[in-house]
Amino acid sequence: MKNLSFALGSAYTALLAFVIVCIDQLIKQYMPIGAEKGFTYIAFVAWAVYFFSGCTGKGGIRAAIGYVVGITFSIGIMLLAGAFKSTGFVAVPLAVFIVVFIVLYLEKVPWVDLIPAMFVASGCYFGIMTYVPEATFGTAACVELTYGFIGLLFGWITITGKGIITKALEK
Repeated sequence: MKNLSFALGSAYTALLAFVIVCIDQLIKQYMPIGAEKGFTYIAFVAWAVYFFSGCTGKGGIRAAIGYVVGITFSIGIMLLAGAFKSTGFVAVPLAVFIVVFIVLYLEKVPWVDLIPAMFVASGCYFGIMTYVPEATFGTAACVELTYGFIGLLFGWITITGKGIITKALEK
């Protein structure tokens, strides 16, 4: 039964991946940016974030908070880099140093302590801002939060569904 349970769990997870791609194809046209490309990769990255956040509802909420904080601090880096532009080469590194120093202190704050989620969210946000020409702070945040929350939700759905499958087949 364990092999059957594993196979069905794998098929179930593959079906969820199929559904995420379908969701992207349905909603990307309604996103404020990137309608021709979509952002499936953000949902898949967030799905993985759910797994390294502990595969629990609490971990998923911490990850969602991390996404919001990561995006917010990314905007802070961009604004600080602009403020430091007179320093030339060190403008962005200096902004990153200051913001990351502050972010790392959040490890001490319950519910706002999932630093890896913040870094992942920040990386995706910088990707959007760099490679989607029409992106603004707000539109990039809207898209990333939409797809990020879809991915986190699918992480929860994956664990819940696989638990049901395992329980049903391995009695």
